[in-house]
Amino acid sequence: MRSQQKILGAALGLIEGGGFEAVNIAAVATAAGVSRQTVYSIFGTREEVVSQAMGGLAVEVLGEITAQVESVDTACDYVVEFIVAARTAVRAHPVLATLLLAERGNPVFDLEMMSRAIPFAGQMLAPMVERGLATEAELDEIVEIAVRLGLSVVAFDSDLVHSDDSLRAFLSRWLGPAIRSTS
Repeated sequence: MRSQQKILGAALGLIEGGGFEAVNIAAVATAAGVSRQTVYSIFGTREEVVSQAMGGLAVEVLGEITAQVESVDTACDYVVEFIVAARTAVRAHPVLATLLLAERGNPVFDLEMMSRAIPFAGQMLAPMVERGLATEAELDEIVEIAVRLGLSVVAFDSDLVHSDDSLRAFLSRWLGPAIRSTS
């Protein structure tokens, strides 16, 4: 278990320092202080190392985001707080910021990205239905706009929405009418 954690930490460090291109079995083994055979025996492939490393980070970040949206009481506020928390998480975790770089091997910029992001965001936003903030029928459209707008906000900053408060005001002003019209 200790070697596994060292390997995952090493992979995240390599991603942070050089992007996904920097991650290979030899580099991970060296950074973790283990043999290549150890990496292969625990993970099997480079892709599995990257997947598990990013998955572990995602679980951590999702906990932070979930805590941020627990106290909201409208569908619009839920989506707004979700996007603000996601941007805060990317700013706080340099590895997540690496996901926004358009480089070869980056899973965010491949052709299947939306087909992976929509179900993931659907799980994250599903509590809106449980809490009565949106209906099951409305959720698909809310998820679609949240993913598209959320990725844009995280990837492209501007003075108009740089602070969390200005981002909240912007999102509430433009999402409020759209989300209310689906209710």
